[in-house]
Amino acid sequence: MKKPIFPQMANLVIAKQYIKYFIAKYEVYLLPLSKFALSFLVLVFINDTMGYMTRLDSVAVVLIAALMCSFMPQNFSVVMAAAFIIAHLYAVSLECAVVITAMFILMFLLYYRFSPKDTLVLLLTPICFYLKIPYVIPLALGLLSTPLSAVSAACGVIVYYTLAYIVGNIATLTAMAADDMAVRFRYIIDGIMQSREMLVMVAAFAAIIIVVYLIRRLSIAHSWLIATVTGSLLGILVLLLGDLMWDAQVDVWGTVLAMLIAIALTKIIEFFAFHVDFNRAEKVQFEDDEYYYYVKAVPKITVATPARKVKKIHSPRKGE
Repeated sequence: MKKPIFPQMANLVIAKQYIKYFIAKYEVYLLPLSKFALSFLVLVFINDTMGYMTRLDSVAVVLIAALMCSFMPQNFSVVMAAAFIIAHLYAVSLECAVVITAMFILMFLLYYRFSPKDTLVLLLTPICFYLKIPYVIPLALGLLSTPLSAVSAACGVIVYYTLAYIVGNIATLTAMAADDMAVRFRYIIDGIMQSREMLVMVAAFAAIIIVVYLIRRLSIAHSWLIATVTGSLLGILVLLLGDLMWDAQVDVWGTVLAMLIAIALTKIIEFFAFHVDFNRAEKVQFEDDEYYYYVKAVPKITVATPARKVKKIHSPRKGE
């Protein structure tokens, strides 16, 4: 078997092959464990960010809920996270709970209609925003999914900015308890709908996903890298335009730094999902009774994993 183009990366390629073999072998155990870990992380994040209902802000409750999610379908984790959010908001304001419930129902209808398999996107997008690495989501979706994933990414962005708005204005919402219910509803809805930063971020995510998807499908060398860099530059451009036109309050240098981190993380994704040797690409031509076929074949980078050698040591028998 041919060696990879970079011999110094042989150990990394071998490690990748071992990881893939391990995951395939123990998938039946790793899948529920991963769902448990993700659900636990998301629910802890919700409790730490909000924490208004003390009954839910308990490790035991979170463990039980995460355990339920580990044995249920993946989308159940989204429903559980939404239930936690609504319960926390209900402890503060009935109007907040009603508005967020209606918003979640609308988003779930869009999500299940266009991208029902993007559960991880809805769960990880708010967390990535909290960790200051949000742009890894659209770059990864452009590389691994289709433009329809822009719907689920937009839902994740809306959830993050909506929760950020409510948490940031919780004192005002509490003080408005004596006002008319219609006034409180209007205050919440207007605050969410008038978030220019949220709208600009949704547009940037959609643009990145579509452009990265279109470029990475081209039959050119290093298409994934070109798609990642182009999508990142386009995302920065959209954010800058939004900042100039609508005063979206975009942190330029923070955006550039977050985009560089996202590019580095997507290179790790590329290493596991699309690690090929363009120097050994071949163009193949063949035909049948109806068509001529022109195919470009690019081999994956693989190395032979070292075989384990077991040396048996026999103790000498008596009399030998």
